[in-house]
Amino acid sequence: MSNGKSSPPIKRLQSYVTPFRIDGSREFHLKSYDPGETGGLDKDRAKTIIEANRDRLRDLQERLYANDRWSMLLIFQGMDAAGKDSAIESVFQGVNPQGCEVYSFKTPSSKDLDHDFMWRSTICLPERGRIGIFNRSYYEECLVVRVHPEILAKQRIPEKLVTKNIWRERFEDISAFERYLARNGTVILKFFLNVSKEEQRERFLERLDDKSKNWKFSVGDIAERALWDRYQAAYQDVLRHTSSKHAPWHVVPADHKWFARVVIGSAIVGALDGLDLKYPKVGKDAQREFAQIRAALDGKP
Repeated sequence: MSNGKSSPPIKRLQSYVTPFRIDGSREFHLKSYDPGETGGLDKDRAKTIIEANRDRLRDLQERLYANDRWSMLLIFQGMDAAGKDSAIESVFQGVNPQGCEVYSFKTPSSKDLDHDFMWRSTICLPERGRIGIFNRSYYEECLVVRVHPEILAKQRIPEKLVTKNIWRERFEDISAFERYLARNGTVILKFFLNVSKEEQRERFLERLDDKSKNWKFSVGDIAERALWDRYQAAYQDVLRHTSSKHAPWHVVPADHKWFARVVIGSAIVGALDGLDLKYPKVGKDAQREFAQIRAALDGKP
């Protein structure tokens, strides 16, 4: 490992996860979570844990794929410049792409709008043995659509169904859907990258100053930043109403990208390790065939 330091065992990694895990068992207030939290780590120590988690994740993902019974759905949400893309890239560095798929959900297409609000996400759900990563997700329908009511008006929903209860109804629909997935063998982990408004400002300035990052910046990002408080209120409501033991949220401190990666990687590794995944055992008939094949190979040519 880096710096000659050993990484903590998997069970101890939960100390970097539990403080930020929201499963509906206690009262939740987003303002109580510090975006600048570092869990008592420095950057070098965090790097050691990140690298160890990558090694563990590569092994666990291979076992998940070979076992072919469970699947995993990871959902990433956060304000612009919260670090969703870079977190996904870092945590999954070196993981076999055959067993892992990333989907980014942008503005809904005309075809998307001809279906229910979760349709475009459900057709991208991971198969058994695979990890599906949603960079933004169906939760946008309770976030950006709530902050911008004009978007809801364009969604072709029958008018009499758009009532003051629509957000509560969507929370209920999402919670029921996630419970259904969990009951069918999908492990669900959700991550809200909790970046501060000041850190977002710094990252926007960096994108403007660095020509190699100009492409990441959009004038629309500033318009959305002006709605910061409304987005925070929407996230508060989403996390409060859709957190559960089978589909927990993690309020990830995101001002320090290295600590965000510790939390995310540790949560994923811990969840997969808890499945006690085993490689499939080969039957006696297959073992006899293997013995015959080995004998033939040993005998050459």
